[in-house]
Amino acid sequence: MAWNEPGGNNNDPWKNRGSRDQGPPDLDEVFKKFFDKLGGFGGGNKSSGKGVGGLGLGLIVGILIAVWFISGFYTLKEAERGVVLRFGKFHSFQEPGLRWKPTFVDTVYPVNVQSVRSMPSSGFMLTEDENVVRVDMEIQYRVMDPFKYTFAVVDPDESLRHALDAAIRYVVGHSKMDEVLTRGREVARQEVRDELNGIIAPYSMGIEILDVNFKDARPPEEVKAAFDDAIAAQEDEQRYIREAEAYAREIEPRARGQVNRMEQEATAYKQRVTLEARGEVARFEELLPQYVAAPEVTRQRLYLETLEEVYGNTSKIMVDNKGSGNMMYLPLDKILERQNSATSAPVSSNTLEGLRTNTQNQSANGNTSSTGSRSDRFRTGRE
Repeated sequence: MAWNEPGGNNNDPWKNRGSRDQGPPDLDEVFKKFFDKLGGFGGGNKSSGKGVGGLGLGLIVGILIAVWFISGFYTLKEAERGVVLRFGKFHSFQEPGLRWKPTFVDTVYPVNVQSVRSMPSSGFMLTEDENVVRVDMEIQYRVMDPFKYTFAVVDPDESLRHALDAAIRYVVGHSKMDEVLTRGREVARQEVRDELNGIIAPYSMGIEILDVNFKDARPPEEVKAAFDDAIAAQEDEQRYIREAEAYAREIEPRARGQVNRMEQEATAYKQRVTLEARGEVARFEELLPQYVAAPEVTRQRLYLETLEEVYGNTSKIMVDNKGSGNMMYLPLDKILERQNSATSAPVSSNTLEGLRTNTQNQSANGNTSSTGSRSDRFRTGRE
């Protein structure tokens, strides 16, 4: 039969063996007994639970030691260095990797010493010539000393920002507006870097300034159009100057080449004239003994040679008949042209026969002189 069936069966399984009217066990009583066994804290018999309480206390202490030991492990990244303080005093630096420290004894501050950090700065500033410009700059820096970076100043990044603003305003305040906007940017950038290093040096912040970038410099928006025109004019000026310099570099070598060529031609002409003069001198020196021995014959020979040289370059011959006042003209150029245009040999023979007939008639009349005879011989030799 079930314990709750009608008929008076009262087999309640929740009742205690000793007393069937007892209710469910009390949870408070169960926990109290458990704590009494560990250390007798529930008000039970201390003498009977002394050994068991000492074992529980040792277990708690062991667990606390294990937790303390495990909590000391930490990891430093590849770019970080750890600044270790022992009881608040600097102790050492820790390298990257898995490390352990005694908790509540050492304190570790990880600092990134490899990454390059950047910090911008901008604002409206007053120049030396009392103009307002907006300057944008950016610096790049890196932590060199982790301990100084952590403990030299309260906030090193904020301190560096104030130092950068002060350096930029000092340099811009001692520069003219045209220099800041155009050709003086590189000088201003270098001056800002030097001034910034001079400001942060006494603080020993453990920071190294790698570079300063001059990003932009522009006038206020109200006058920006006028300044843009001025800057464009200055750029055009520089462009024209560069073009002129390039043209000069192109023309100058060409002119130098012409000068060298003219000098070489002049030198060659000088040498040629000198050699020709020396040749003439040598020729006259060779003729001098002959002239001394026979002056008349040598004079006549020189005269004939000169005539031969002169008339050798012309196609016309003129013969002066001594005493008659007549001059015979032989158009050899026309004769030669007719000879070249003729297709048969008798034409040229007739022409030559006519020339011989005219010469014989003049000789019979006695109108030719010795000079004319020589000229005829010279002409006949040419034919």
